[in-house]
Amino acid sequence: MNQLNTGLAIDPDDIAAAAARLQGVARRTPVFTSRTADERTGAQVFFKCENFQRMGAFKFRGAYNALAQFTPAQRRGGVIAFSSGNHAQAIALSARLLGMPSVLVMPQDSPAAKLAATREYQRGQPGSEVVLYDRYTEDREAIGARLAVERSMTLIPPYDHAHVMAGQGTAASELIQETGPLDLLLVCVGGGGLIAGCAVAAAHLSPGVGVVGVEPEAGNDTQQSLARGEIVHIDTPQTIADGAQTQHSGRLTFPVIRRLVREIVTVSDAQLVRTMRFFAERMKMVVEPTGCLAAAALLEGVVPARGQRVGVIVSGGNVDLARYAGFLSGG
Repeated sequence: MNQLNTGLAIDPDDIAAAAARLQGVARRTPVFTSRTADERTGAQVFFKCENFQRMGAFKFRGAYNALAQFTPAQRRGGVIAFSSGNHAQAIALSARLLGMPSVLVMPQDSPAAKLAATREYQRGQPGSEVVLYDRYTEDREAIGARLAVERSMTLIPPYDHAHVMAGQGTAASELIQETGPLDLLLVCVGGGGLIAGCAVAAAHLSPGVGVVGVEPEAGNDTQQSLARGEIVHIDTPQTIADGAQTQHSGRLTFPVIRRLVREIVTVSDAQLVRTMRFFAERMKMVVEPTGCLAAAALLEGVVPARGQRVGVIVSGGNVDLARYAGFLSGG
């Protein structure tokens, strides 16, 4: 174990073990560059494109790593999870691959594309279903915990779980293995599973790298938590970055963030839309609003990076096409 990671929920060995489980199952997503991005920022920028991951987001890494470690009894009982969309899809697909039922607790206002994809992954899996709730008036964690007991299923939360965190960290390990050491690594922040895993991987493979987390302005609970030195709970934020509408960091993820993340910055919804347009026009990629968080902080100048080698995690590409067209057209 790297001494820097002592006492944290995961270490580099956990991420290496996750990479072995994911070998041949998860995609090794491409690392793209952009001359326009380099010229705009004065940096050498490497985009790790998890929008090309299975089910369209990095979440597959953590979900599969967690479910692959289930005991035979757990597999028979199945898995339950709560999610705004991407974790739900990842759990549904992983459960299908591993032959177990899945129950997904999702907001009733989840993007239609995410709901449809989740149900499609569950098709043909007995005992599988989507349970809808109101994200503004109901507690998804309480619903998930209750259903797990009632149905004798294993609950896998979207971020606050060591196996999930380790799986997500493989995104950064792949990036650094391909690019070499980085000066900066920018990662979106919801509950902290991705940035926690990536920070552990980065500290091990690129010592001295500055890891920066990016939240939506309306949902800066982790930024507030770092400032206060304790987990801050907020109301469900109103933002187009639906994957970052979390209310608090995790009890496992926050200690990692406190120790290994340099700072947390925020970007506006308008900046996310401009970044979506940049990806579409310049890099020919569909990226969802949450997936644009890290890139927006760089491209909009929130994080200065001139003269540095910068890694950016593009976390996902699952967005309703009609809504996406509206964003790009200024609607």
